[in-house]
Amino acid sequence: ALLDMSVSQKSVVVMVVGAGRGPLVRAVLSASERSSVPVKVYAVEKNPNAVVTLRALKASLNWGDMVTIVDGDMRVWEAPEKADILVSELLGSFGDNELSPECLDGAQRFLKPAGVSIPCWYTSYLAPISSPKLWNEAKSYNDLAHFETPYVVKMLNVNQLAESKSLFTYVHPNKAHTEKVKIDNDRYGSLTFDIKESSTLHGFAGYFDCCLYKDVHISINPANYSEGMFSWFPIYFPLRVPIYIPRSSTLSVRMWRLSSRTKVWYEWCVDGPTHSTIHKPNGRSYWIG
Repeated sequence: ALLDMSVSQKSVVVMVVGAGRGPLVRAVLSASERSSVPVKVYAVEKNPNAVVTLRALKASLNWGDMVTIVDGDMRVWEAPEKADILVSELLGSFGDNELSPECLDGAQRFLKPAGVSIPCWYTSYLAPISSPKLWNEAKSYNDLAHFETPYVVKMLNVNQLAESKSLFTYVHPNKAHTEKVKIDNDRYGSLTFDIKESSTLHGFAGYFDCCLYKDVHISINPANYSEGMFSWFPIYFPLRVPIYIPRSSTLSVRMWRLSSRTKVWYEWCVDGPTHSTIHKPNGRSYWIG
């Protein structure tokens, strides 16, 4: 991306939103050195403890004027100039389950008209699974809320009943946004899976596939898993009541990503070959926000 941008200008303005303790800032500076493209970096971070670390790194690594540390929330910060590249690491195990769409839609005002976002798009994937172990761990809490809460887990003792399928996709920057059109990040999807063998369905596994830039991908989706992706485990959406699926059946599932002014949540249900209740209506048990 730096090489592409440097064709028309001497230096490239990069904004790292959600800079944390600095790994993305260091990656940008390393890319600048390798490509011989000078950069001006804004590291935006609202966590005061992480800001202390960033300032210590700036002093110890002699970042000097190359890096400006911004102690504040990307949603309200007013940038002094527009960026060529917006870099972030806000992905959750389901792609959009840590409010990456909302955060990056708010931050895209920092970009120049021809600016790029890294990542540029990501897609969530869903697959039916059988796992008495995971289901019983949710059941052990003996309440409704834990059957309506997604869990980030390492998928041990799990039988995936069919290949995962794509569900929700988000693209950045979001060109749908205009002064008259508000960005809508709510989603609805309906998927069907061919179940070859008789099984007991205990819920669904969620994954993501992400394009960082051009043909550079990272993925925890089993079909195109990126080796070394130990930073993300899959996400588990449980069912309140396990469902028996006969051999050679078609399994249908519906999922919603919904929002209010203050929170975001998922709802899901099975509607074939039998029907389940809708899990977590109106975000009653768990939400993000």
